[in-house]
Amino acid sequence: MATKPHASLQPNSWAFENEPLIKPTGFREYDARWWFGHPGSDVAPDLNLYGVQALGMGLGTLIHELGVEPKIVVGHDFRGYSLSVKQALEVGLMAAGIEVHDIGLALSPVAYFAQFDLDIPCVAMVTASHNSNGWTGVKMGAHRPLTFGPDEMSRLKEIVLNGEGIARSGGGYVRQDGVSKRYMDDVAEGVSIKRPLKVVAACGNGTAGAYAPQVLRAMGVDVIEMDCELDHTFPRYNPNPEDMKMLHAIRDAVLEHGADVGLGFDGDGDRCGVIDNEGEEIFADKIGLMLARDLAPLHPGSTFVVDVKSTGLFSIDPKLQEHGCKTDYFKTGHSYIKRRSKELDALAGFEKSGHFFLQPPIGRGYDDGLVAARAVLQMLDRNPDKSMADLRRDLPVSFGSPTMSPKCDDDKKYGVVDRIVAEFEAKKASGEAVAGRPIIDVNTVNGVRFTLEGGAWGLVRASSNTPNLVVVVESPDSHEDVVSVFQAIEAVLDTYPEVGEFDQKLSS
Repeated sequence: MATKPHASLQPNSWAFENEPLIKPTGFREYDARWWFGHPGSDVAPDLNLYGVQALGMGLGTLIHELGVEPKIVVGHDFRGYSLSVKQALEVGLMAAGIEVHDIGLALSPVAYFAQFDLDIPCVAMVTASHNSNGWTGVKMGAHRPLTFGPDEMSRLKEIVLNGEGIARSGGGYVRQDGVSKRYMDDVAEGVSIKRPLKVVAACGNGTAGAYAPQVLRAMGVDVIEMDCELDHTFPRYNPNPEDMKMLHAIRDAVLEHGADVGLGFDGDGDRCGVIDNEGEEIFADKIGLMLARDLAPLHPGSTFVVDVKSTGLFSIDPKLQEHGCKTDYFKTGHSYIKRRSKELDALAGFEKSGHFFLQPPIGRGYDDGLVAARAVLQMLDRNPDKSMADLRRDLPVSFGSPTMSPKCDDDKKYGVVDRIVAEFEAKKASGEAVAGRPIIDVNTVNGVRFTLEGGAWGLVRASSNTPNLVVVVESPDSHEDVVSVFQAIEAVLDTYPEVGEFDQKLSS
């Protein structure tokens, strides 16, 4: 049996160099994230390399429990410590009797692609996605194209923290070369954009910089590279297409170069953000609606899955209704939307964070920023007389907020959200006005999404992978109304001392 890890250890000590450290809160709903630290950081780490090794043995033990073939694809993103984290994970996996197939530096979708390419059932991608430098994590799965959900993550946590990992013979290591090249060829295969398009490809110095420019050029577009040089210090901003700093930088580049579209990719390349030719940031839920409208005539009667942070326009869009399409609103989270899309045999799943799950025949069902970018370019190619801004203006009018994230500790956030849910349910029951209107509906599938008379809505939920809450607002009326609803939410949050500063806020 494995050693039980410590929940905390003092860095620069004998114990830290000899015993496993794993903070329990790093096991999230559908993946794992820990503060690993970096040179110069004065924040104590949540995880050390022996802890990562224990995680690998726990994952290997779970794979055996699940009864799948004991082989796994493993990759890592571009951070200064990701290679060492990956190698420690691999040691634990091999000790548990798993044959490791190491694909090297990769995007998360490259690892998912490798499951199909190499015919291997399991995956472990070492990445902290868009989290700031110093974070690490692992995205895992055992049934392609799905990744773990709460059941698998709960069992993994139990195995690791209780020291239930079992050493087995039969483990091994295979270094797989050529997967990245085959992935890039696969994404661009059969795509030849006939319309002349100038595209800004923004990668925030993350891993996507090694992939996006080549793939987009192979599709036949003119690429303007922006922050595509790999630099794990992320000198300009975190590669996160929900971050307004990154979006504004892409906007400036689009306007400077007269580009037709700007495409921004996150740190591990499974998300895509879009700026139109007029420099307008189009939030990913609206991009999802644009893609759904484009695909509906080609695939009438399709189902689309969207997360609860997404625009309400999906359910009332006349073009989707004309072609008999249905929309299902479900829990936020790449694992949830991916799984729900497969369960409902949906054509696509869309998440406001920029995860797009394009199912066969468009994609393989996993989230891939470059496959999403391909769909955007093909949409433009099918509408040669319209710009990206024209397609945006074709949507029914609504005004939305970015995703805003106030601080809230991992061990407190779910309890806080439970109390906020109860508070909004009580407001609806009593008829209390919010931003001057009564609440007409409360959706509690994932936190609380309350809808006001007239169609405006607000969402408060716990982040699945960072110590934060998540706040999103939309109104069919005006930006000013969005601000009004946000201020009503902010007034509620101000009564909770556990809730800290926002990462970004709406300006009036």
